[in-house]
Amino acid sequence: MKIILRTFNLKLKHPFTISRKSHSIQPSLIVELQSEGHSGFGEATSNTYYNTTVDSMKHNLEKIIPFIESVTNETPEEFWRKAHQLLQHDLFALCALDNAYTDLYARKKGKKLYELWGYSIDHNPKTDYTIGIDSIEKMVSKMKELPWPIYKIKLGTKEDIAIVTELRKHTDAIFRIDANCGWTVPETLTNAVALKKLGVEFLEQPLKADDWKGHATVFKHSVLPIIADESCIVEADVTKCHNYFHGINIKLGKCGGLTPARRMIAQSKKLGMKTMVGCMTESTVGISAIAHLLPELDFVDMDGILLLADDIATGIRILDGVIQYSELNGTGVTLKS
Repeated sequence: MKIILRTFNLKLKHPFTISRKSHSIQPSLIVELQSEGHSGFGEATSNTYYNTTVDSMKHNLEKIIPFIESVTNETPEEFWRKAHQLLQHDLFALCALDNAYTDLYARKKGKKLYELWGYSIDHNPKTDYTIGIDSIEKMVSKMKELPWPIYKIKLGTKEDIAIVTELRKHTDAIFRIDANCGWTVPETLTNAVALKKLGVEFLEQPLKADDWKGHATVFKHSVLPIIADESCIVEADVTKCHNYFHGINIKLGKCGGLTPARRMIAQSKKLGMKTMVGCMTESTVGISAIAHLLPELDFVDMDGILLLADDIATGIRILDGVIQYSELNGTGVTLKS
């Protein structure tokens, strides 16, 4: 098996701002694995919050090329277990590698990935579209630019309720709120009351990741469901979040790829928690991988490709929140020339 590493700077349509940062370019690493005339693709993007860069991921993958080249026909689960032993310090790099291998495995089997897993796509959830923090006028403008059935609104400002109040005047779409650790317990409980009246479906990660006492209070008293993001990174965090959150938002980069993400989804369901997968502004390579998990999810945030000025691949398409799959096997991805 041969590995090819490519780096890209994905340009965004608009500067993207959350409670702790703003950016206009998203560095990304694409992994291609080649075997028996097939190629599989995986992606992971840089993330300052998790101290991950494209260069560090590339360096860590280059160090294990002998292992990668020695792999023959292991299942994705077997491959992930071996790769995790070598990359447990860099789960973003492991994600790109795992997704590429899983894609390759499905293509060699002659199946789309959801078919390989035995999933039915008849009742897939729709994806939301994210509105980053900006002036109220610009947030309204971004929303009007792309009418959508579900919006995920980034908050964590002094004008949060005013923002949502104004946005509500222009649409009857479902609202989801992501404060990215930007609120306190009193702010969360007070805001939840106002936001519920404004048609908000749930709140995502209002408190700092390690504020477990605060999470317990919010879980008990909030009038809106609370979804964990920064508090739920790897598999062990699922049970940790039980009785502190109503659901979890899994990011493939954080947990190490599709293989552990599927186990996290299954564990969450056993605990009676809602399941969600989110993106990190990946290209169609990363977003197409997420698409094959849809049959197992309650919610999904896979709008990364809608935020890009230019994409680097073809694969899934999104129309009015609905995901349309590629005709190709695996995740259905092809890199543009």
